[in-house]
Amino acid sequence: MVSNPRNGRRYRALCDWLRAQRLPCWLCGHNIAYEIRGPEAGKHPMAFTLDHETPLSRGGDLLDPGNARAAHRRCNSARGNRTSLPQSRASRRW
Repeated sequence: MVSNPRNGRRYRALCDWLRAQRLPCWLCGHNIAYEIRGPEAGKHPMAFTLDHETPLSRGGDLLDPGNARAAHRRCNSARGNRTSLPQSRASRRW
C-alpha cells in the first residue's frame, strides 16, 4: 500500500489526464508551462500543478476529476486552502 496517496497510480493518472488537456491556469487564466517536468517542476512558479477546487482540508476528494483543476505552482501555493485567491491590492487609488 502507498503511504502517500499522491504517489499512487490513480493520482498520477489524474495528473496525466489533466496535463494532457493543456488548460490555462484556472486561478489566473494564463498559460501554464507544461514543458517543465521532473525535479525542476517542483520549484518553477509557472509549472503545472493539480489543484483541488474544494481544498482537501475542507472535504475535497483527492481523486475526483470534477474537483481537479490545472494551476501554476505559484497560484496554487498562494491560494493555499482558501476557496479563492486573495484579492490583489491596486497599486494606487483612482
